[in-house]
Amino acid sequence: MDVAQDSYKGIIDNLHDGLYFVNRDRVITYWNKAAEKISGFTAGEVIGSSCADNILTHVDSDGNNLCRGICPLAASIGDGKLREANVYMHHKDGHRVPVSVRVSVLRDPEGNITGGIELFSDISHQEANELRIKELEKLALLDNLTQLANRNYLEREFQNCLEEKRRFDMPFGILFMDIDYFKKINDRYGHDAGDEVLKFVAHTFVANARPFDLYGRWGGEEFIGIIRNINQEDLELVGDRLRMLVENSYTVYEEEKLKVTISMGATIVKENDTRDTLLKRADDLLYESKAAGRNCLTVG
Repeated sequence: MDVAQDSYKGIIDNLHDGLYFVNRDRVITYWNKAAEKISGFTAGEVIGSSCADNILTHVDSDGNNLCRGICPLAASIGDGKLREANVYMHHKDGHRVPVSVRVSVLRDPEGNITGGIELFSDISHQEANELRIKELEKLALLDNLTQLANRNYLEREFQNCLEEKRRFDMPFGILFMDIDYFKKINDRYGHDAGDEVLKFVAHTFVANARPFDLYGRWGGEEFIGIIRNINQEDLELVGDRLRMLVENSYTVYEEEKLKVTISMGATIVKENDTRDTLLKRADDLLYESKAAGRNCLTVG
């Protein structure tokens, strides 16, 4: 039974996963609605452009820009093989979204490769994060600008985690983070640009959070992550991944690409810690990172 071309388009346009086609030069020729939702870019904004032109700019878990090296899509177009990978996609708002990509090729009737197809799935915990936002809104515990937990909510969560540690010996860690040279962004581009930077940094945290971790805005350009059920080695891995993702992210403000880095202090709760001793230790570690040249993580 033949199915009309419009029917095929209707099916792929309404897939849950993002899907796009490129020609041999990796110029985008098709972009479905799920791709719009996951990436923030509309079809009209990307069709006719190269996928590396400030659009997806995938990076791997080590921060390598795949568009400048061997990207799975380019490799498949070159050899015709299917590929799968987990990468971090650039969202239009600036943050990085973890996605699982599957790549195959397009062929003409003679079997020649004419382009490629990438199917990508959002593997962040978006539904859990959206539910948390609704709960925080009800409790007026949401930071209006970044949509993260505000300081009041973080204060409550500290007490909950300390109580869990006391009663059940449940470990948790703290990431104390500060945007490097943030004042220069405000001074050069204005506070609206600074707000956009704060938002894309915050969205990077949320998009790459586990469902039971909490990220919040402590004040100004300072953020805190409360990371449950973790040891020091894994806390360092989580923190350094976030640092790398922020470093490799950007937002476009008035046609200029704005990039920042973060410095970070990380520590695991200790016996007899209070909220104040825990925060003081994390804050001291943060300033060790600043003194070491910024864009780094200090664990202690």
